[in-house]
Amino acid sequence: MSDTTRDHHTGGEAARFWEDHYSGRGPRGKGTPNPLLTATAGRLTPGRALDLGCGEGGDAVWLAAQGWRVTAVDIAAGALARTAHHAAEAGVADRVTTERHDLAATFPEGTFDLVSAQYFHTPFALPRAEVLRRAAHALTEGGLLLIVDHGSVLPWSWDRDPETRFPGPEEIYHGLALDPAGWTPERLDRPQREATGPDGQTATVTDTVVAVRRTS
Repeated sequence: MSDTTRDHHTGGEAARFWEDHYSGRGPRGKGTPNPLLTATAGRLTPGRALDLGCGEGGDAVWLAAQGWRVTAVDIAAGALARTAHHAAEAGVADRVTTERHDLAATFPEGTFDLVSAQYFHTPFALPRAEVLRRAAHALTEGGLLLIVDHGSVLPWSWDRDPETRFPGPEEIYHGLALDPAGWTPERLDRPQREATGPDGQTATVTDTVVAVRRTS
């Protein structure tokens, strides 16, 4: 990994929120990979991966350890610093590149065999469908876009509004407005699992999974 994170960030309220989130001394996540990512990517041949909203880098570091070359993207410099630290600790710093982006304004260059958007949520305005559509267009032929969203309220989440609406996988997929001649959905699902929060608390949660393959 290069000594300096590539910075394409534009600033604003969202950046301040996430910088505050990652500015504390303690971890802001488990630092472990998301299970739906490992279950999916574990069946793929490693290539180039893009991790949107990488947080502390649990997914990026795991992918790099499997042989992927990973571009890890976040709006918060603090998140990227943690990702770089964890990559160095795991001995995979040479396979992880960090880039700071406000994805509402800029997007990483290049093409990818896997784009991962794990719990790509924010309390601020974000053209999410547009970002994810751009991610689908950044896939190589045969590449996979894996979107995993919260499908239920997490007891330990920063957003515990019981009135939160969770779109279903079909709605998310159709919102991408992808040409069926070039992309096909491989999985549209709402599985449940037992999750563990940052303080060890557990709960049964629902995930929303959208996996889209680029076919041409």
